[in-house]
Amino acid sequence: MKRRHGLITLGLLGIVAGMVATGLPARAAEPRAKTAVLVHGAFADGSSWQKVIPYLEKAGLKVIAVQNPLDSLENDVAATRRAIRNADGPVVLVAHSWGGVVITEAGGDEKVKSLVYVAAYAPDKGESLQSAASKFPAPEGRNNFVRDPDGFLRIDDEGIRKHFAADLTPDEQAIVAATQGPFHVRATTTPVSRAAWREKPTFMVVATRDTIISPLLQKHQAEAAKATTIELPSSHVAMLARPKDVADLIIKAAE
Repeated sequence: MKRRHGLITLGLLGIVAGMVATGLPARAAEPRAKTAVLVHGAFADGSSWQKVIPYLEKAGLKVIAVQNPLDSLENDVAATRRAIRNADGPVVLVAHSWGGVVITEAGGDEKVKSLVYVAAYAPDKGESLQSAASKFPAPEGRNNFVRDPDGFLRIDDEGIRKHFAADLTPDEQAIVAATQGPFHVRATTTPVSRAAWREKPTFMVVATRDTIISPLLQKHQAEAAKATTIELPSSHVAMLARPKDVADLIIKAAE
């Protein structure tokens, strides 16, 4: 019996040695992401992912769409971290627009295995939305931002139609206008303390017809992050205008 156990042990050692010699891993690779955590941008809510979610679920991913308060970077990061904490890991963390600032800060969580930016800001450590955006001329759509006495911003109806969601149907544009979340101006000047895209595999969607976030800025960020990038001829809301293309990239990032 001892001899038999010795032969089994030698056999196992031989298998491991063979793996090392041939360059094969001695243990299985980490599993693909189980959950996609989706972070909406300013002037939006979790329903902005409504067209993408069915594709992700069909691919076998669980989905959590975060509902950000949009009143500060700190509170939006806290909401996103709660979603990550409650998600089955590993997680692919996805963001649109302002949400890119949020996941840049929150994406360092060990459950997060990859990041996806969809027409989004990706500031570097110490940068805010405002300082990142200032690298390129302000797009035309910024002229349609309206500020209330409490410091909250919204986009007027013309801005939704002509810029924010220019390639959606009139009925879809009306829903976007009605469901937009007020966004506090203080969030735009708060810097991030880390840049998760420097630490994790990163994927980016560049919306080439975006007149809210400069496509030149989006391309610049993709180069800085060495991101796997796709360009889509869409308005700012690429996930509503080109949902399958966006979903395909998220699924790729999850794998």
